[in-house]
Amino acid sequence: QVQLVESGGGLVQSGGSLRLSCAASGIMFSRYAMSWYHQAPGKQRELVASISSSGGNTEYSDSVKGRFTISRDNAKNTVYLQMNNLKTEDTAMYYCKAKLGWLEYWGQGTQVTVSS
Repeated sequence: QVQLVESGGGLVQSGGSLRLSCAASGIMFSRYAMSWYHQAPGKQRELVASISSSGGNTEYSDSVKGRFTISRDNAKNTVYLQMNNLKTEDTAMYYCKAKLGWLEYWGQGTQVTVSS
């Protein structure tokens, strides 16, 4: 049974930092590309950052480039999202996704709230 469990969300002031984690089980984690998405109330889910299976390639949305860093530890089956200089517009539920070909798995999400 595949599980992706996000953690690390919370309430932080504007300009602060958070580190999200997504622990995977039930998959060969090192074969999967991993991504972080966020979804604000009333809005569509959007891609924030992605990382290749080896960790050698990363991509970011323009809104987070230079502030967020995605990384992974294949030995721990975990992907991370370091979020610095947080802004109120980063407030959203954050989800991780594992993808291999047509296989996709999602976590349940962790809430990030940034106050002004």
